[in-house]
Amino acid sequence: MKKLVAAAIIFVFSLSAQAYEVEEKDWGIAAGFRIAKIPYPTEEQQVSDFIPLMFYDGDTFFIRGLTGGAKLYNREKWQFSLIGQYRYFDIPAEYQNLIRGNALDIGGEAKYRINKNLQTNVQIMSDTDGRFFSTLDTRYHWESGSWELFPYARLRFKSADFNDYYFGLDGATNPANPSETFENKIGSGFDLTVGSEIRYHVISNLYLLGRAQLTTLDSKTRDSSTIENGTYGEIYLGVAFFNDKTRAKARALKAKPYVRVAHGWATPSNIGDILTLNSVDDEQNNQLTSIFYGHPVADSLFGIDALDIYMTVGYVYHHASDPYDQTIEPGTGINTAEFAGLGGNTCDGVNPCTITYDLQPTNEYVLGIKAYYNINWPVHWRLGFAEGISYIETVSNIEQREMDRKGYRSSNAMNYLDFTADISIGDTFNVPSINDLYFGIGVHHRSSIFETSSAFGRIKGGSNYNSLYLQYHF
Repeated sequence: MKKLVAAAIIFVFSLSAQAYEVEEKDWGIAAGFRIAKIPYPTEEQQVSDFIPLMFYDGDTFFIRGLTGGAKLYNREKWQFSLIGQYRYFDIPAEYQNLIRGNALDIGGEAKYRINKNLQTNVQIMSDTDGRFFSTLDTRYHWESGSWELFPYARLRFKSADFNDYYFGLDGATNPANPSETFENKIGSGFDLTVGSEIRYHVISNLYLLGRAQLTTLDSKTRDSSTIENGTYGEIYLGVAFFNDKTRAKARALKAKPYVRVAHGWATPSNIGDILTLNSVDDEQNNQLTSIFYGHPVADSLFGIDALDIYMTVGYVYHHASDPYDQTIEPGTGINTAEFAGLGGNTCDGVNPCTITYDLQPTNEYVLGIKAYYNINWPVHWRLGFAEGISYIETVSNIEQREMDRKGYRSSNAMNYLDFTADISIGDTFNVPSINDLYFGIGVHHRSSIFETSSAFGRIKGGSNYNSLYLQYHF
């Protein structure tokens, strides 16, 4: 995830060359629920996930839900890309991080457009530890009125390392006996997935989404002791905002790209307290400094011209924080038998344990969709909101303290929210030359969506930072 978001940041900053002539591209943001069958022999037969998704198709950079990348070559028939792809590992919540977690795969993709409605893709991929697999899939696009259908079939070859690790659970801890590890060599294999995506245009920028698919494993994998269901499926239902398909894309958006520089101070208060100006200071003095770039993708939504929509990427530097001691009583939070001896945990589940938090500087990367609502009375000011994903290299102390108290394993990847209010400095002081310079306040928020998403470890909690910023549109 870190590499994918960092690559996105580097590329999107390069888009500033198009500052004054930004053409509207395909974009979107969606949210919905995914339900999947668990192939492993567990009491829980299915898992559910709340999934936020982003979409953008630029000349070079693109995001397609769980996949993002950069086009290296793009012609009428052929497209070659470097991609990163999020992959689910469906297992009950209590075992997810003990056995395996969801994974980021990186690699290359070759796409051949047979005709305007039919294409075939080849992917050569690896997880971040070099476990290799490749896919061959064919996809068809059918459209009639408000309906669009995308049926597909995908054949995947899995290397022995990949198949052993993710389906054989080779080397994983046995949840029934934490002192035992699985030894299960399946070898290489194939699986076949067939399914279809569906999109329905409700009105203007509003769409409904759906997906259903079924995967069948090869005989060797099905016969493994770690597999109970050799055929398993998933469904997805969601709501989305996309370009209005009944309206031609704008050749030049009125919204301008921006750069924002901000500094923030952590608070243990929740969003409700912050928005009602009742937040308290963080005892560890956690602080961050960030720089964000915003690339315009639309300058209206549902016909509301006062709305500007941006694809935004950011780099966030978390400063070193003050030391802080937290004592956790036996049987609570991380001081339970479940956590004893896990990941270097010093708590034993029997005695009170004191944890010292002393974070060194770390880096965070953000990718999201940001909307601004413009208000021109008595001067030009705006309200902003962003939804996206955040990846931090080392979980900040303010998050880690909360996870330890609640008994969750922290997650580097989390959902990202951004609330802002700003005012045009030039318009306020009647200096037209700096009308595009804004001063604002904001909230930098990371959260895990209340245990609903395996993408974020099925945990509850996060962090908030109150911030001040300057933002310039050019």
